[in-house]
Amino acid sequence: MAKKEELDEETLALIHWCIEVEGFLVAGGASQKQAQDHIEEQVEWFTDQFYDGLTPEEAAKEALA
Repeated sequence: MAKKEELDEETLALIHWCIEVEGFLVAGGASQKQAQDHIEEQVEWFTDQFYDGLTPEEAAKEALA
């Protein structure tokens, strides 16, 4: 049986942050699929926002602007 790959804390934090961003995108009018697709398509931009210290809500507002 293959051992599950362990994610480091920083990667897990980014994943959880993106999940929160997705919720704010949906609250802002996107469907869940649209929100997921947008995050996947713009993953580098969202990663930059994460490391720049934006909250998930701030990043979602920027993405919806």
